[in-house]
Amino acid sequence: MGLGDKIENAAEDAKGKAKEGFGKATNDEQTEAEGKLDQQKAEAKGKVEDAKDALAGKYNEATE
Repeated sequence: MGLGDKIENAAEDAKGKAKEGFGKATNDEQTEAEGKLDQQKAEAKGKVEDAKDALAGKYNEATE
């Protein structure tokens, strides 16, 4: 995963945590749920990037 992708995913995760916390503090279930969703999206993107990196590594090993 590129550094830019890592930063983007970390920012999305942080935004989700902040949104979730704000939702809890204001008793706003929708905002809290949106925050959790943002965190899950960031985690999923990270896993996809990790899988792409692993696949690229295997490809590079096989073609050397």
